[in-house]
Amino acid sequence: MNFYERKILPKVIHCVCGLKPMMRQRNKVVPDASGLVLELGIGSGLNLPYYDSNKVTHLIGIDPTPNHKALDNALEKTQLSTEMIFESAEALPMEDDSIDSIVCTYTLCTIPDIDQTLEQCRRVLKSNGKFIFVEHGIAPDKKVQRTQNRINPIWKKLAGGCNLNRDIPQTLEQHGYNITKLESMYLPGWKPACWNVWGSAQIK
Repeated sequence: MNFYERKILPKVIHCVCGLKPMMRQRNKVVPDASGLVLELGIGSGLNLPYYDSNKVTHLIGIDPTPNHKALDNALEKTQLSTEMIFESAEALPMEDDSIDSIVCTYTLCTIPDIDQTLEQCRRVLKSNGKFIFVEHGIAPDKKVQRTQNRINPIWKKLAGGCNLNRDIPQTLEQHGYNITKLESMYLPGWKPACWNVWGSAQIK
């Protein structure tokens, strides 16, 4: 990991992902989490203020390269019962059928092996559990799609592995998830990076 990836990129990601439009998106989905919760890509802990402590019994955050300083600050302020695992989500250390809610915000765009991660999530999520998500991804407009596809290789290198053109709802369905709620819109800003989808899914 080079200097840019260690020192600069985490601060950039924290600032960008903490912009008001994205924080409003988090607030639309994170309060739906309940019971034993697993958050994929907890990063700098930007979701922590939005969990309902009356509904969440325990929160497990997982991230291979978290923003430790910002995350520690966020953990100090939360009243949630928490534990952090600094490993990849592609090999979850939880038992089968053990998690009530999985929360995933602006993370599936970056996970290298999204297929393996979603299979792991299916394994640990209870049959009546929720997979709660808000993500950016491939836009519905052909012109925007062409821009996303053209610049994605460069974007991916500069943005820590983030992809502009993943189809998150389709990928969830391909891996055995039934999307029970889905909304979408462009957030304010540069369209290739601002198409958002959010909602929840359950195992089929």
